[in-house]
Amino acid sequence: MKRDRNAKIIATLGPASSDPTTIRRLFETGVDVFRLNFSHGTHDDHRNRLMEIRRMEEEFRRPVGILLDLQGPKLRLGTFEDGGVQLAVGARFRLDLDAAPGNARRAPLPHPEIFRAIGSGSELLLDDGKVRLRVQEVGDGFAETVVQVGGRISDRKGVNVPGSRLPISPLTRKDREDLAFGLELGVDWVALSFVQSAEDIDEARELIGDRAWIMAKLEKPLAIDHLEQIVQRADGIMVARGDLGVELPAEQIPELQRRIVRECRRVGKVVVVATQMLESMTNSPVPTRAETSDVACAIYEGADAVMLSAESASGKFPLEAVATMNRIVERVERDPAYREQIDASHTRADSTVADAICCALRKAVQLVEPAVTVTYTSSGFTSLRAARERAATRIVALTPSRVVARRLALAWGIHAVPFVEASNVDEMIDLACQSAVHEGFGREGDLVAIAAGLPFGESGTTNLLQIARIAHTGRSGDAVVAASATHG
Repeated sequence: MKRDRNAKIIATLGPASSDPTTIRRLFETGVDVFRLNFSHGTHDDHRNRLMEIRRMEEEFRRPVGILLDLQGPKLRLGTFEDGGVQLAVGARFRLDLDAAPGNARRAPLPHPEIFRAIGSGSELLLDDGKVRLRVQEVGDGFAETVVQVGGRISDRKGVNVPGSRLPISPLTRKDREDLAFGLELGVDWVALSFVQSAEDIDEARELIGDRAWIMAKLEKPLAIDHLEQIVQRADGIMVARGDLGVELPAEQIPELQRRIVRECRRVGKVVVVATQMLESMTNSPVPTRAETSDVACAIYEGADAVMLSAESASGKFPLEAVATMNRIVERVERDPAYREQIDASHTRADSTVADAICCALRKAVQLVEPAVTVTYTSSGFTSLRAARERAATRIVALTPSRVVARRLALAWGIHAVPFVEASNVDEMIDLACQSAVHEGFGREGDLVAIAAGLPFGESGTTNLLQIARIAHTGRSGDAVVAASATHG
């Protein structure tokens, strides 16, 4: 199951894609990581999907990543006497803690934290910004507003509070229960919703520990103000463009996407571009040309992965959506301008031994053009630092941990292989060459670039770069019996 691309594909499972046959075909078509969206479905639904993924993983003998996406806090209105009301521009409208059904003059907003965070002049967005209110007065448990953009609102529509930091945890009671459930099942990544600051990552880390890697979903404009700190604390970032686009003008989203991707690439963190990438394929077997360009732009920018949501979870054409995304990524990565743009956007590394080795690796790949790069990693650190360089070879990541191999399935260019740990440098070279051949990346006479850390088994010790040549293979071509180092 060697992919012919570096960027990865995430697909969300749901009612349209949860039977064993469809999950298997999605993987064969190009999915690298499956997303379990805990905003929908029961625990039994998600357990069954996860177990099916693991059965398929054993069948194909390929690590498959699983991303648990937590719902996060949902700020919503209460109900209305007639199910909804029409609000006219200029009308006065009151929001309060009274649970009584709303009408044309007021509505229940059962979130006291909102009233503590807003003030005169604050803006409130209802139903994904379709209706906009301007706050004139705030009191104890109420806000008097004026309608700026009118429209119909109905029961339990969402509320956004742009520009205000809400004094709430990103983890609701439901999220904590879902998180405990998912960690027990063995998910690989946890996507944390409603991130406002780096401290939100710390709160999640206390619960998760090292049982999964954390992906911060950037949905709130306030998070952009703390972008560098959030990227440093998280293991990965998701650019949740749909939610960002509710609280920000649409024309700002492309600029922010590029900024987020650049920052993640700068420090070597996984970055995913998500939301509405092939939205029309929820109901159509072909995408719009604009959607095709949107996916391509994310790949040209160097994103680690692109994600499908409703397209694969509830759409009519989940397999076609994955196949389309796969073709787009492959086409972009064959474009000579793609490599030029990736190289031009490469950023300076940190002054560390690990980054020095990986920078040298990138230069060595340019000069001697090996067939593949092989990294040895116990924690994933070496492989991620190598991926940061976006060198012009695929990366075979050898790790003694199947858990780490699954997590690395989301990172750019990495083909992770659970493997026995090498005990010395000579054994490391032999194993690297064997893996290059066995995984279909090299053959007799090819060069292999190898990055590792000594002593073996210690996390974060990337300090060795080796160039070796695949010397001889058996008659079957799948077992290397000798390898010689050409540079050390």
